[in-house]
Amino acid sequence: MSDQRFYVTTPIYYVNDIPHIGHAYTTVTADALARWHRLLGEEVFFLTGTDEHGLKVQRAAEERGVTPQEHADATSARFRETWDLLDISYDDYIR
Repeated sequence: MSDQRFYVTTPIYYVNDIPHIGHAYTTVTADALARWHRLLGEEVFFLTGTDEHGLKVQRAAEERGVTPQEHADATSARFRETWDLLDISYDDYIR
């Protein structure tokens, strides 16, 4: 293994709505970069996740008739499920 270390992250996505093609585009690109550096033998840490605060999240929860926490839990799970379906090789998923 190389002594090079490489850190890659995606934007931390807002949970006001479900994942869409734009989210997938940046995440798949970051995944390709992380995999490339792993192939080079570099130590890689790949981070992705969701941002669960803000007025947009509160309003989205109110529209659904749930609490902001319930909305964040459900939508964050959708992001994680999507990345798992796309076989994204993240090391950590933050919330």
